[in-house]
Amino acid sequence: MIPYFNELLQEEREELTQAIRLLERQTYVLERKYDRKTGRYQYSGVYRTLERHMEFLREYLEISGISIYEDIQLGVIYIKGEAVLAEKLPKLATLYLLILKVIYDEQMTEASNSLAVHTTLGELSERLGVFGLTGRTAPTEIRRALSLLKKYQIIEPLDLMDDLDGNMRLILYPTINLILTGNDVRELLSELGEGEGQDRQLTRDTEEAADEEENETDGEENEADREENETDGEENETDGEEDSR
Repeated sequence: MIPYFNELLQEEREELTQAIRLLERQTYVLERKYDRKTGRYQYSGVYRTLERHMEFLREYLEISGISIYEDIQLGVIYIKGEAVLAEKLPKLATLYLLILKVIYDEQMTEASNSLAVHTTLGELSERLGVFGLTGRTAPTEIRRALSLLKKYQIIEPLDLMDDLDGNMRLILYPTINLILTGNDVRELLSELGEGEGQDRQLTRDTEEAADEEENETDGEENEADREENETDGEENETDGEEDSR
């Protein structure tokens, strides 16, 4: 295992190290992600790096009690195990996750060959109302929920999260199928709706705490995006050199 890593070129070792860090941070790595600059789906250099060194990664991560998997159909590489740091989702993020699964399944049933599944923040709110899960929610709580779902490769906001109006567009990634099966989603939503009796409103102290947590999440997210962009850029340069040869 160690000889394999040492035999790699310095650039390959750095590339693999960055890919492992990103995988450990966000648990899931997508084969293709939407690029807002080009308006198209782009192949991920990080995914290709992990895929290329999969056998090494299985042995390496097994030492820490972590298993790595590749779902070729969904285009997702992910890890599982007791050593994987599980982040507890706040209630709103959990509700969003359940609603997003319903929307994802509905759209894939209507157009099973479609790569992109879209929704809006307004539709999320409407769906919550259908299940009786309405209430007053602070903007900081909404931003934190969306930031966490983005961190774990479940959604990709296409608009800035400054205004949080109903027209804010979201892309749903197939990662959601690895988190929820869909069989019990509607039943769980109904049960949650029956237990939701009062509007939810953050106090000043709680809102300040939420702001701090959101800033921490945004910082981690920006660092992850930076590492992924650096890895993609390095791989694109390598591809260009190979093409020129």
